[in-house]
Amino acid sequence: MTQIYIEEKTYEKDNFTENPLAKGEYERCVFKNCDLSNTDLSDIKFIECEFLTCNLSLAKLSKTTFREVQFKECKMLGLLFYTCNEFGLTVSFHSCNLNHSSFYQRKLKKTAFINSRMNDIDFTDCDLTGALFDRCDLMNAKFENTIIEKADFRTSYNFSINPVVNRIRKAKFSLPNITGLLDSFDIEIDD
Repeated sequence: MTQIYIEEKTYEKDNFTENPLAKGEYERCVFKNCDLSNTDLSDIKFIECEFLTCNLSLAKLSKTTFREVQFKECKMLGLLFYTCNEFGLTVSFHSCNLNHSSFYQRKLKKTAFINSRMNDIDFTDCDLTGALFDRCDLMNAKFENTIIEKADFRTSYNFSINPVVNRIRKAKFSLPNITGLLDSFDIEIDD
């Protein structure tokens, strides 16, 4: 199958569930209000692309490349980022719904997660060194054997991070959300 190369193209309101996105490399492309839910994005390369108000829920990401890719106001339920090409994986998320997704064993140093819903997300064995979690809902997020050194959780909430099984040196927390570090100890804290 011939691989295509597309550069600086804007896709608006395209329904890729009906007409699948062609396999190939997309560089500096913008996807606005597109439906990519349940599609197969395997082996596709996205370089310096933007996804704006798109639905990517349950898309297949086997060997998909995301390099310098921004997701804004996207619905991204149940995505398995651990199947992506990990070489050069650089992404940012702003006002996205990432519930039930998994970043198992991914290196996400300095990744920005801003104002996003991240319930039941899996960060097991991830490297989140220097990551920013700004105003994120991390209800039932799984942090196990995770490196969160120098990560910033000061404005995020509903997380539970066990400091015994994660590396948290120099991570930043605020006084109101510090209880998320003590949940695993089954202690009672009064106001």
